[in-house]
Amino acid sequence: MNPKAAMDKPKCKISASRKLSLKILLLTRAMEELEKEKADREDEKVRYLGEKLPPLQLSGLAAGDLQSLCKQLHAKIDMVDEERYDCESKVIKHDKDIHELKLKVQDLGGKFKKPALRKVRVSADEMMRALLGTKHKGSMDLRSNLKSVKKEDIKQEKVLTNEVGDWRKNVEAMSGMEGRKKMFDAAGGGQ
Repeated sequence: MNPKAAMDKPKCKISASRKLSLKILLLTRAMEELEKEKADREDEKVRYLGEKLPPLQLSGLAAGDLQSLCKQLHAKIDMVDEERYDCESKVIKHDKDIHELKLKVQDLGGKFKKPALRKVRVSADEMMRALLGTKHKGSMDLRSNLKSVKKEDIKQEKVLTNEVGDWRKNVEAMSGMEGRKKMFDAAGGGQ
């Protein structure tokens, strides 16, 4: 036997026109069933309301009788509102329970596995372009952005630090009146 022949689906023996006619028949039957269900619901609703709400006979009633009838209707409305509220609260509670159970099923079904990350070589310029888009214009060559320092500047800084010397000697020399006189003379005030 040829392995390809075993894997191929068997050809359908129904023609395309026959398939189309069957689909049309199924759809018309489904539409008829839906219309019948709607009519049945309406009939059930009318029957239920006929049982629960008998027709009111208001003609020929005195004012006191009308007031008592209004009180009875008001009491019935309160009962129906309480039942409606109870049903709504039950539905909300059941919806919450269903949601919690779905979450539990998902948790029990298995943990989400993080895919293994691959190492990707990206230069700093490419990374900045990816993050900032077209806003990134500068180069990320950090060595070129550094301030250049000449060797002469370093030598001058060393000379300045050597002149200062030990700070304790300067404090002892400048203490007392002699030190103040030296400072005054150095400033050019004693000429």
